[in-house]
Amino acid sequence: MKITGIKQQVRRAGRYSIFADGKYTFSLSDSALLDSKLTVGQDLTQEEIESLKQTSIDDKLYNNTLGYLAIRSRTTWEITTYLQRKDASPTLIKTILNKLSNANLLDDNKFAIAFVNDRRLLRPTSRRKIIMELRKKHVPDEAIQAVVGTGSEQQEEEQTALQAIIERKRRQTKYQDDLKLMQYLARQGFNYGDIKAALNNNAVDE
Repeated sequence: MKITGIKQQVRRAGRYSIFADGKYTFSLSDSALLDSKLTVGQDLTQEEIESLKQTSIDDKLYNNTLGYLAIRSRTTWEITTYLQRKDASPTLIKTILNKLSNANLLDDNKFAIAFVNDRRLLRPTSRRKIIMELRKKHVPDEAIQAVVGTGSEQQEEEQTALQAIIERKRRQTKYQDDLKLMQYLARQGFNYGDIKAALNNNAVDE
């Protein structure tokens, strides 16, 4: 079979349609096309065509994964689970994970740092709950401990987060009740002693 055309797709920028013997045969991203070294006029065996069709399928999945990552950052486990849902083979999963990692698009340590910073800035919560949420995403324990820590600075941040939540929740009528507020804070992962002390401090400030 002869490659008779390589045309950029109109609706999908960065993707090219490949024609063999005058008929559309498969498509490749610009990077995959460069790797394939295909040229118009090149003769290919049926076996080579089938191999390139599989490359096209794998290439589309990789680009779909990039789109999945573009929505928000993901952990290695989340990407692996996504690819498993797409019926990717273990070999392809490993290949895609390596490509993402080499492109600095997949890093559980950086994910943990960004996750904790966002929580502390946008939605303060307890250290315990942060750890639980990171573990649900299968972030390695060493990465969690490195970013969450156990020192006095982390304890101060915990107290600051607790105080901020109390002040915010006190604006709601139902949380004027100390018991309901304590129950809510306990569900957020704060311990009883810290809750009691923070509520007492809040009462004194008022």
